Amino acid sequence: MVLSKLTDAELVSAYQKGNEKAFEILLNRHQNRVFSYILMMVKNTELANDIFQDAFTKVILTLKKGKYNDEGKFLPWVMRITHNLTIDHFRKSSKMTFVGQRKYQEDEEFNIFDILNLEEGTIEDEIVSEQIFQDVRDLVELLPEDQLEIVKMRHFMGMSFKDIADTKDISINTALGRMRYALINLRKLVKEKNLELTVV
Repeated sequence: MVLSKLTDAELVSAYQKGNEKAFEILLNRHQNRVFSYILMMVKNTELANDIFQDAFTKVILTLKKGKYNDEGKFLPWVMRITHNLTIDHFRKSSKMTFVGQRKYQEDEEFNIFDILNLEEGTIEDEIVSEQIFQDVRDLVELLPEDQLEIVKMRHFMGMSFKDIADTKDISINTALGRMRYALINLRKLVKEKNLELTVV
């Protein structure tokens, strides 16, 4: 039996039966994608290494305990573990990095984050814009958990909707739907709190 030609599900099964080499192949097969994903989010190689090691330690423990039953979707399962550990890091450190804006197609929903795309200005503008960023961060925290995660992954971590869908093991349409409801709720919150999200 040539292990390298086995599917992920077959390798998982072999590893759970005691074949340590099977896990080594799984690790080699997916480590670059998993590590790149972590690094993209945390922007720090040392921290990315720590989270990567924590993620695969959790993967190993789960497999050894026989608790893995994700219907053969090994990589999405690993990515969810990785994502959750990274989110835990952000929550503990309260450190969020705001990622730059992108252009929207005509048929896309207007995005509240677009108005934060500010030009360089005076020191007063910078102070006001920092307050705006903080206001938006505070508003985001008021969203339902499923919407909150999508917004953070898309706008604070710069992830594509495809990556979000893969990580959360949901369809792209579901990810887009949650973002749409998140934006609707954010606009309601802006009105309720009478916030002025512009630099005059």
